[in-house]
Amino acid sequence: MDDQNTIRFILDGELVEVRDIEPTRTLLQYLREDLLRIGSKEGCAEGDCGACTVVIGAAVNNRLQFRAVNACIQFLPTLDGKILFTVESLKSANNSLHPVQQSMVDYHGSQCGFCTPGFIMSMFALYKTEASIDRAVIDDALSGNLCRCTGYRSIIEAALKMNDYPVSADSDPVLYAPASNNADLASAQEQDMIERLNALQRKQGLELKWGDSLYFAPAGIEELAEFYAQNPDACILSGGTDVGIWVTKQLRELPVVIYLGNVAGLNQITKNESAIEIGAAVSLTDAFNALSQEFPEFDEMFRRFASVPVRNAGTLVGNVANGSPIGDSMPALISVGARVKLRKGPKTRELAMQDLYLDYMKNAMETGEFVESVIVPRRDESLQIRCYKLCKRFDQDISAVCAAFALRLKDDRIDDINITFGGMAAIPKRATNTENLLKGKVWDEDTLAVAMETLKLEFSPLSDMRASAAYRQQTASNLLYRFYLETRPQGALQPEAVNVFAVQA
Repeated sequence: MDDQNTIRFILDGELVEVRDIEPTRTLLQYLREDLLRIGSKEGCAEGDCGACTVVIGAAVNNRLQFRAVNACIQFLPTLDGKILFTVESLKSANNSLHPVQQSMVDYHGSQCGFCTPGFIMSMFALYKTEASIDRAVIDDALSGNLCRCTGYRSIIEAALKMNDYPVSADSDPVLYAPASNNADLASAQEQDMIERLNALQRKQGLELKWGDSLYFAPAGIEELAEFYAQNPDACILSGGTDVGIWVTKQLRELPVVIYLGNVAGLNQITKNESAIEIGAAVSLTDAFNALSQEFPEFDEMFRRFASVPVRNAGTLVGNVANGSPIGDSMPALISVGARVKLRKGPKTRELAMQDLYLDYMKNAMETGEFVESVIVPRRDESLQIRCYKLCKRFDQDISAVCAAFALRLKDDRIDDINITFGGMAAIPKRATNTENLLKGKVWDEDTLAVAMETLKLEFSPLSDMRASAAYRQQTASNLLYRFYLETRPQGALQPEAVNVFAVQA
């Protein structure tokens, strides 16, 4: 059963075994070229357009979890031990349409049809996971699907109505039971699928060889650490939202790939009285859900971080370890004092996240060392916290400037302040000169005016396609002013009063 050169997953209720596969072959290539499942389309090959969207199922807490992902940047071997649903999977034995499909037909949600399978699969994931569906939930769920025919109104209408369709009693609840009908306990069919998935889980690492290429998916963290210490040039893969693009767009060769998704110890979020620890294989979706409960001020930024399929696949630790100067999670995490746990072989050490980054795409990790987890302190109720993201679109856009602030006042004076920016330097960086200027000062307009001018001199941002250097400098200062308006000792404004995206009553 544990053939070490074979991946196993479930498709349409049947066990699929794939042998001798290129480690970086994408799921989309496999579907279209090997299985001739051409419903999934290639639009962008970088996880932006959603035409290739599929749904992956896994057993989580004795229930099936359904997550929409982009097949174009998902490597096929990462499917090992999971369930795959494509648009073709929704067909019934009598060839009737799934409620999601029928709603799209009835509400004229398909025009040219190219994007339709991807929309259907994002809607299917929504159908299976959200018991209460409204316009805001739909906008989030479909943020990663683009329609060039501008058919969004009718697609949204179809999503609003898809739960209204009756489901026959003899339909498979794994496919047809909406989340609104889910009982507390799994159905017999769902429990059977969970048992089948559990039987596919490996007790030891999966090792695939293809020519000179190697794909290794360790089952334990010690196994991972030992292998990476011996192969420090290997590419560590978790969600693949960056690495997938290296292959599809940059045509990189990756001789050795280490996949973290099967390492049980890295798929956990643990909480204690002092901190929340998020493992390296925890998805952005799950990490953001946990952090939003602790820091609701970060919720809008998390919502605007990429799209739902990208958040479902990508990981928080991957974003942190990648170290992009425009990675949105780092300013927020640095502002509240997050740390990273680094591992090399059997040894671990902790480092303040702000000290992880040395220069553009350079970090403080030693050869053979990797980020095991991110440790975020529990909320300090004395801090006032905000995070702001500036970009050209609300959804699925990379920041021109991302700013995070954490302020502690003692009476009307600044006892402590953390000001961290993304997009202003070669790394996510604190505005230490401005912080030092502000500490101990009265938090008022006069102090703020000096601080805004100091902040303009603190960074030398680049001009690029997203923003000019002058724009970045000015808006960074303006965001500090916005933070002041929301936190000043007298007459502080509610965030909705200064948020252009806030819904006005």
